[in-house]
Amino acid sequence: MITESQPRRRKVDIVILAIILAVGIFFRLPHPAFSGKANPLHAIEFVHPASKLEGLGFDEGMYRGYLITLIDGGLGSYPQIVEHYIELQGRLQRSILPPVRFLYIFSGYLWHQLFGSEALASLNYVASCFSILTLFLSAIFALRLAGPPASLAVTALMSVAPTQIHMSQHALIDGFFTFWALLCLWLLWENLGAPRDWRWLVGYMLALCCLVLTKENAFFVFVALAAIIIVNHWLQFGTVTRELLLATIAGPLLGVAVLIFLAGGLNNLLTTYQLLVSKASQTPYAILTGDGPWYRYLADLLLVSPVILILALGSIFRLDRSKKPELYMSVFIAASYLVMCNVKYGMNLRYANIWDMPLRFLAFGSLAGLAAPIRRYRNMVLGVAVTLICAIELRQYYILAVQYPLYELITHDLMRALHILKSP
Repeated sequence: MITESQPRRRKVDIVILAIILAVGIFFRLPHPAFSGKANPLHAIEFVHPASKLEGLGFDEGMYRGYLITLIDGGLGSYPQIVEHYIELQGRLQRSILPPVRFLYIFSGYLWHQLFGSEALASLNYVASCFSILTLFLSAIFALRLAGPPASLAVTALMSVAPTQIHMSQHALIDGFFTFWALLCLWLLWENLGAPRDWRWLVGYMLALCCLVLTKENAFFVFVALAAIIIVNHWLQFGTVTRELLLATIAGPLLGVAVLIFLAGGLNNLLTTYQLLVSKASQTPYAILTGDGPWYRYLADLLLVSPVILILALGSIFRLDRSKKPELYMSVFIAASYLVMCNVKYGMNLRYANIWDMPLRFLAFGSLAGLAAPIRRYRNMVLGVAVTLICAIELRQYYILAVQYPLYELITHDLMRALHILKSP
């Protein structure tokens, strides 16, 4: 039975959600005030001469160079772009970013064609827009997992997540990749709950295809999704059907097929990835900043979002078989973490963007558990707690990315920004 207070409560929730989304969108709009002045730590040889701009970071310069070449030559020139990369990477001792991260570059190309923005600005706008889309997706995903209160809290925590805002302020691929990873995670949940629904299956398959077209880190996400499907036998998140298994395989294969076409053949694609893997471990910057023990990500997350990490870990220790959404998120984080922390010279907090929403969902679960004994004012206490955490998160972002300011999210710089390490 629907009471009179329920429609009123629903309207209040919608207003609060609209305010939260407006705040999140505001902080994701590219602006120097939100990012400080970037301090790239190393110089590189860019693929395109026009990308040699003073103060431009490694990744941004590479993506800008690829996009300029794509704008000049059109989509038909993509095999030549890949062949040029193979020739250049073969001569260099260090690794440079491969052009097979197609979807991000292509999205920048579409933005340029639609709005006429300069290449770097186009990529930055794409990163900003997809960070906003991730915020909306987080709201929907949390709503489907645990209802309106969880959706409001998780969206609020995501709106001021330091690493999410940081990715929106630079022409970097990791926030863009996070959207597709989170979309795959959500659509798998929906497919487990609604078996053989072709709409969820097609969406899931296409999301996996886009994930593969975005970045080779799709492997980490695929392993985590496969782990969820495997442990579903014991944890019972839903029903694993033959159609779901086929979609899980067909989506990545479709992405690989598109990459083969764009690269000008299977041999070019395999050579690209072989060069990337072989040269990555020889890059001085990767050796200097991408190494560490298995708990490197935990240390970095503790520096950036200490309250979120502590609450999320607390939630994990309270898990039982009845808490399906929390178990689902925990398996995803644990499986992807297991792979990512074992990549030699390949650890960076930017890659952990894919855990931002799951960690905040777990953090809210921990908060809700702590507030459970409070009955009359429970929602008010939770609202105040979430607001305080948001204030802490926003202050962390200000210290790290505006006041310091950070460009790369490496442990050394995080510790300097927080004055744990000080210059002599």
